[in-house]
Amino acid sequence: MKTIRDLADQLTGKRVLMRVDFNVPVDKETGEITNDLRIRMALPTIQFAAERGAKVILMSHFGRPKGKPDPQYSLKKVADRLGELMGAEVAFASDCVGPEAQSAVDALANGQVLMLENTRFHAEEEENDPGFSARLAALGDFYVNDAFGTAHRAHASTAGVAEHLPSAAGFLIEKEIDYLSRATKNPDHPYVAVMGGAKVSDKIQVLRNLLDKVDAMLIGGAMAYTFLKHQGVGVGASLVEEDRLDVAAELLELGGDKIMLPVDHVCAQKIDPEAEVRTFDDEIPDGWIGLDIGPKTVARYEQKIKEAALVTWNGPVGYFEIDAFAAGTKAVARAMAASDATTIVGGGETAEAVEELGLQDKISHVSTGGGASLAFLGGEELPGITALD
Repeated sequence: MKTIRDLADQLTGKRVLMRVDFNVPVDKETGEITNDLRIRMALPTIQFAAERGAKVILMSHFGRPKGKPDPQYSLKKVADRLGELMGAEVAFASDCVGPEAQSAVDALANGQVLMLENTRFHAEEEENDPGFSARLAALGDFYVNDAFGTAHRAHASTAGVAEHLPSAAGFLIEKEIDYLSRATKNPDHPYVAVMGGAKVSDKIQVLRNLLDKVDAMLIGGAMAYTFLKHQGVGVGASLVEEDRLDVAAELLELGGDKIMLPVDHVCAQKIDPEAEVRTFDDEIPDGWIGLDIGPKTVARYEQKIKEAALVTWNGPVGYFEIDAFAAGTKAVARAMAASDATTIVGGGETAEAVEELGLQDKISHVSTGGGASLAFLGGEELPGITALD
């Protein structure tokens, strides 16, 4: 796979059409960006092209505008934040195709950056419409994909454009593939995977794909209660996927003693910051909900992480949005940060937890793509990556 590094000598004066993932979280009331990590992660590729005299044209989706323009999903505020981070003005086009986009591209000088409006303001984007892909491609001389977070989707701006232009990966995609490949191809040992989140159904493919590669799989989050219910352990009113008990059985047979489940649980009778909190060993009484791993489980999991040469983590191990149920997730994050192992954190909520604790610089790699990293760890093909080959 080519990277933008391979295009370095050809960039001066060329239009580089770059797909980035600027689908950043915003405050629902104010519309202000609450976390600009995805913008910051794209900076090295954008600056590499701009510093070599390219005319950099950025594409991204933002939110779910349902295939038509919607002011609340405009990328203008994202363009302004990018300009602040770069210390240079970032131009903005009110559409991603058509006369407005073309005139904005034509006005660019070498080294300047332009942000196109939300690609999902056109229904053809998610349909990977060939005609729409061609219209986007007409704005560039080269195509660079640095949007790992959307690489698992075959959309016009993530896959279709690559059929029309010489294409390469940006530095972020290069880094993501490098680290995630360490977790799936010839991994270092001991290899420990921490798997959390609410549902077994969201992680089936990853669990199956990693079980024969890891030395230990530490299960947390609500998904643990589907496994425990299959084993006949009392789980009270905890979330259980009744239709996935057979999958839990299959995975437990496949994984054997590699799979470690919680041995104690932090519980409440309702998911509420004001609720009474109790810790139970082994079984959870009727009416109580398991909302975090308990201190004995934390100690077991910390020890496994400490012994590892490679640790991957996807999904919080408790309902970490409420402080009373965040201790397990915080403990996993701190154990990984203190480890000498190569540590890889999947995107989404897991990355948010690491960021909130300020530990991202002590983790080897924090992925920017929740769904994409899950798909990669599950052994699935990513259309946005395949299109670059």
